[in-house]
Amino acid sequence: MKYLKSQMKQLIKENQELQGKLNGLMKEHSLEKNFALKALYHAEVAEGGKYQLAYQALDAPKK
Repeated sequence: MKYLKSQMKQLIKENQELQGKLNGLMKEHSLEKNFALKALYHAEVAEGGKYQLAYQALDAPKK
């Protein structure tokens, strides 16, 4: 599975909990949004993370 910024933004846009986590990461660690997105991807999506299936569903071809 590959990190795609556009997919990560879409996933966060659709999920209130992830929006809160992203904002928390940015404030707590003084991160720019792009770095916080990558950190959130590795923490919550990659390698069997809680949101992995939702992220992969965004990659599925539209019918």
